[in-house]
Amino acid sequence: MSQTQSVTFKNRTWNVAAELHLPPGFDEKKKYAAIVCVHPGSSCKGQTAGLYAGKLAAQGFVAIAFDASFQGESGGEPRYIEDPATRVEDVRCAVDYLVTLPCIDEEKIGVLGVCAGGGYAVNAALTEKRIKAVGTVVGANIGGLNRQGDPIAALEAIGKQRTAEARGAAPLINHWIPNSTQERDAAGITPDNVDVFQAVEYYRTSRGQNACAPNQLRFTSMGSVIGFDAFHLVEELLDQPIQIVVGSIPGAFGSLKDGQALFQRVKGEKDLFIVEGASHYDLYDQPEATDKAVQKLVPFYKKHLGA
Repeated sequence: MSQTQSVTFKNRTWNVAAELHLPPGFDEKKKYAAIVCVHPGSSCKGQTAGLYAGKLAAQGFVAIAFDASFQGESGGEPRYIEDPATRVEDVRCAVDYLVTLPCIDEEKIGVLGVCAGGGYAVNAALTEKRIKAVGTVVGANIGGLNRQGDPIAALEAIGKQRTAEARGAAPLINHWIPNSTQERDAAGITPDNVDVFQAVEYYRTSRGQNACAPNQLRFTSMGSVIGFDAFHLVEELLDQPIQIVVGSIPGAFGSLKDGQALFQRVKGEKDLFIVEGASHYDLYDQPEATDKAVQKLVPFYKKHLGA
């Protein structure tokens, strides 16, 4: 079993809350490879990012999972913002923290992101060359997802809400997904809509529910999300090796399509691994699917980082 320590690191002026996962038999006098684990949108360090951090630690790595700025136990105001630029900066700041630890080999730092965290992990690696290896599990481009439908109408609504709030209206806080299985079923969301249906199972039931992930999103922050492209300049700037893991069952969040598109765009060393029979949320926490992902990720990181 890996050891877990609660730690914090700075992003600008506030503290980011994190959990440091240490391998069995951890010796503070030794040097270890480290992996930064980045959670999905709406998630937190104690959910799927922490699960993967624990599995990687069990294989000899030091792994860190953290709550995004403005969310969970991390600082930053206003609350419940999803800000892509700050999410990417969180990754850089996690690397800043790791290089201060005597037990970390600064030449052996990788990143692993799940869902939107996968997009943020890739985007961070474009300009953060202290990251030597990149992994994604059902990595998704959150900006592309939110440009589906009518993004111009959404941006106009965001502008109106910003005006209202500037004039004293209360902030508009929405839910990322239906807030319960009852709300989901009342909305007519069926298992055919596999990602949204399973998202509620994961986030809003005992399966994965966590107090640090309250399913709250400040509506006006979605303007920056809509304008974000996680994979912009991948062809020019991503020179690190990348391991892409997706499930074979396509869903509304588009991680299968995004993973395939990212694989085609990367010019350097790359691999795409499709977990047959797995959905997006199977790769969050289901043992068979996540074990297959880890069985692919561990040798990748050991090759490029050592352990």
